Amino acid sequence: MFAFLLVVHAIIAAALVTVILMQRSEGGGLGMGGSPSGLMSARGAADFLTRATAVLATLFVGFSIVLAVYAATRAAPQIDTSLARTPPATQTAPATAPAPVPADNAVAPVQPADNSAVPLAR
Repeated sequence: MFAFLLVVHAIIAAALVTVILMQRSEGGGLGMGGSPSGLMSARGAADFLTRATAVLATLFVGFSIVLAVYAATRAAPQIDTSLARTPPATQTAPATAPAPVPADNAVAPVQPADNSAVPLAR
């Protein structure tokens, strides 16, 4: 049902674009060009393309609302986990005893860090 409504919505959108592009440009933005045959005159309002534009725009907005409500209320789809990757196992470093502190205040040599958890260090 959702796919059908979506296809109808796309057809309405294409028809609306076509009807809008077929109209004559009046050069005033929204038909406010000042000519007597503009959008606000009786002749312009009765024009077929103007009426078709109004009808298609109303249908487009109506279908947009219906599709939004339908998408929000339908059941949530199940997530397919058949291709899900398993996370790599983390390696834990062996527990080491702390280094003994020398009795005199001499600087102890620094031991290199255990980089076994870094993949490129292997």
